[in-house]
Amino acid sequence: MRYAYLGPEATFTEAALLSYLGEQGQTETATTLPMRGAAAALDAVLDGDCAAAIVPIENSVEGGVPATIDALTGHGDLQIIAEVVVPVRFVLAVRPGTDPTAITSFGSHPHGEAQVRGYMAEHFPDAVYIPTSSTAAAARDLAGDAADYVAAVCPALAAQRYGLDVIAEDIGDRQDAVTRFVVVTLPGRIPDPTGADKTTVVAALRSDRAGALLELLEQFSTRGITMSRIESRPTGDRLGLYQFSIDLLGHIHEARVSDALIGVHRVARSLTFLGSYPSADGTRPIVDPTTTDASFDDAIAWMSGILDAADGSPTA
Repeated sequence: MRYAYLGPEATFTEAALLSYLGEQGQTETATTLPMRGAAAALDAVLDGDCAAAIVPIENSVEGGVPATIDALTGHGDLQIIAEVVVPVRFVLAVRPGTDPTAITSFGSHPHGEAQVRGYMAEHFPDAVYIPTSSTAAAARDLAGDAADYVAAVCPALAAQRYGLDVIAEDIGDRQDAVTRFVVVTLPGRIPDPTGADKTTVVAALRSDRAGALLELLEQFSTRGITMSRIESRPTGDRLGLYQFSIDLLGHIHEARVSDALIGVHRVARSLTFLGSYPSADGTRPIVDPTTTDASFDDAIAWMSGILDAADGSPTA
């Protein structure tokens, strides 16, 4: 098994992948391949170079990761089979021998910079921020003299692996920050429901008319389905048309979820199913008695009885 991940080495994504491989008992047997971006990691799966890819999709501070959401939507035939949540801790690192007073600029991924904004404003208010493709890339490029910044905001593992000096640890503004990653494969068998699951879909509105989004979201609310994430992204074909990447608390094998998706399919311009998979935190949603599988079965049996009677068929 070979897994692609958002590189370079020592990213939080690699940490998430190693955690997942440990859970699967594949630490010793799997090989890993760092990629330049989320799209490249997903391409490796589509091309058959890797069995799966792991990419970041959501951060507790900054929300969804647009590059991943767009890549998942644009690549089409892919399926999420698992999620991994990793605590996010940042350090401020420099080349060996750098005087901290000389930090006039720093590099990091935009999500990394957003999570240390308070610390940097307090301790290095004049330092200019330079965006990088990942937090680990900021450390790698700084160590290799390929950077136009003086310091890197990165994981401690990246600073260690690339030989940088850490001048400040755990500099995040929120100590409870986490990033959520998803494991993506080619479409195949859907993981069995556990009772604590998520379903990810992408739904595009038919038009920008008043009430179009409400009409779509009502399909979930009337069936008691909680959305844990919703991100709007442009469809790309004209201004005003949007599609929504949505995480639902529930599994497509549950009647309330499948029935809701049938409803969304009717009212949406398009609907893409990206997978049902176990929730990393194991939290089971509260399901109203009127939206359980048993309640749907009873309703279907009732309607079948009405139709059988109307057709003159014998009823039980």
